[in-house]
Amino acid sequence: MDLAPEVVDLIRRTADTFPWGPARRRYMADSVTTLHLGQRQAYLLFGWGRDTLRKALHERRTGLTCQDATHCRGRKPIEFHLTRLLDDITDLVKDHVQTDPTFRTTRLYCRLTAPEVRRQLISHKGYTDEQLPSLQTITTKLNALGYRLGKVRKCLPQKSPADRRHLRRAEAST
Repeated sequence: MDLAPEVVDLIRRTADTFPWGPARRRYMADSVTTLHLGQRQAYLLFGWGRDTLRKALHERRTGLTCQDATHCRGRKPIEFHLTRLLDDITDLVKDHVQTDPTFRTTRLYCRLTAPEVRRQLISHKGYTDEQLPSLQTITTKLNALGYRLGKVRKCLPQKSPADRRHLRRAEAST
């Protein structure tokens, strides 16, 4: 069936206004059945995927809407591949943890850097360089475990006024 280019363009633009999912597939199935087109013809005319058209026509024929498994897509977290990684990181870091010296927060500060944690995972826990994730991922996992990377400023004793006078004289003489 030959359609005017304006009609083909109108059908394409209308399909693009729908978000992906059941509503778009419903429109596609309605267009294909109304125009008495096959999947291959609709693919050639409108550029719609044949698998999507097949699913759309199946939904129209049965009256059931297929659920999209979008939650199953994407990359799995590193803990899925290396199940002991978080336990091993916690085991390495627990000896190098300090609390906030002012005790105003419950944050834990780690004196180890992410590259050092990575080196210790390789040397002490038997991981290989290829197995371990990037430094950014290790930093993210340390933050997720509640450790903040950074130097902790120690509580310094208050200087007496006599010490301050001595410092001022030293600065003035230079």
